[in-house]
Amino acid sequence: MTAPANSTTAQPRVNLLGLSLRQMEQFFLEIGEKKFRAQQVLKWIHHAGVIDIEEMTNLGKSLREKLLAIAEIRPPEIVSQHDSGDGTRKWIIRVDEGGLVETVLIPEAGRATLCVSSQVGCSLDCSFCSTGKQGFQRDLSAAEIIGQVWLAIKSYDAFRPGASRVVSNVVMMGMGEPLLNFDNVVAAMDLMLEDLAYGLSKRRVTLSTSGVVPALDRLAEVSEVSLAISLHAPTDELRDQLVPINRKYPIAMLLQSARNYIDAQRDKKRVVTVEYTLIAGVNDQLEHARGLATLLKDYPCKINLIPFNAFPQSGYERPSGNAVSRFWQVLVDAGFVVTVRTTRGDDIDAACGQLVGQVVDRTKRSERYRATADIQAIQVS
Repeated sequence: MTAPANSTTAQPRVNLLGLSLRQMEQFFLEIGEKKFRAQQVLKWIHHAGVIDIEEMTNLGKSLREKLLAIAEIRPPEIVSQHDSGDGTRKWIIRVDEGGLVETVLIPEAGRATLCVSSQVGCSLDCSFCSTGKQGFQRDLSAAEIIGQVWLAIKSYDAFRPGASRVVSNVVMMGMGEPLLNFDNVVAAMDLMLEDLAYGLSKRRVTLSTSGVVPALDRLAEVSEVSLAISLHAPTDELRDQLVPINRKYPIAMLLQSARNYIDAQRDKKRVVTVEYTLIAGVNDQLEHARGLATLLKDYPCKINLIPFNAFPQSGYERPSGNAVSRFWQVLVDAGFVVTVRTTRGDDIDAACGQLVGQVVDRTKRSERYRATADIQAIQVS
């Protein structure tokens, strides 16, 4: 993890913000300290919101000096904050190498859900998602992922003693595909669940994936968080168009992997959340609803319908309220538990599928997308 304290080799300072309890204990053992120091530092960072090592008063002066020489506690930087009329708050956050990501807190009755990003951009290019059109820059570190939770709590001054909990639920549904940044996402989720950090229930931390099947199979070995899969179509033919990774890991393979994940959990009442974005004229017809009901018959799931949230040059439209209601009714009549996600924060571009940030695109996809949009605009004019 880091060189011994007496090493002559120059080493970058370790950012303690992203270390899980196990990693923090290993860090202290490697620098010749007792591993119980890990618990003290975790509580300072994640319970008290303290990132100045000098303020950690139950650490001896010599240890604080040692830590200042080899470690840091550095959250990412909030560039701007945007508050919606419905109470949703979005932060634009600067991470290393110049990228910007977006994090959204959605308050609801009795809870507040934080939507956390895992990558700068996204490599998967789902056709209905604005993030994918920005291309991909890099994975976020564990510190940059958990730092979004830390910043959200700090933004509400909620680390102070007696403050009410600001974040009750976390969803890995922001920018990026979490399973393509496996190790860092798992480390950050471990901190979300850790009693010495945020102490969230495994039912209140959800990972959403578009279907990276090998990584999902691996996740079952190391995690017990809740699982959501981005399905969005009842057939492979349609899903190939909407979610290109389906061409590599088709629906049957994804559904089996997701079932294996929940079967591996100790809690046998767990189900998979199936996310389905409804797009007008594309996947919102009664035939699609009936196909989805047939596909998921006897499958341990609940279904979350998400009316498409528009973004510039998407080429898609939001379905009518009647279309959403008809789709919902077919699934309810088939015996499914179905919710319709209420659009929140669309006045600040914080709704599902609208997050964009700022990406130094390695894939050149954003250039191709802009060129296509320019051609379409010329044709329309």
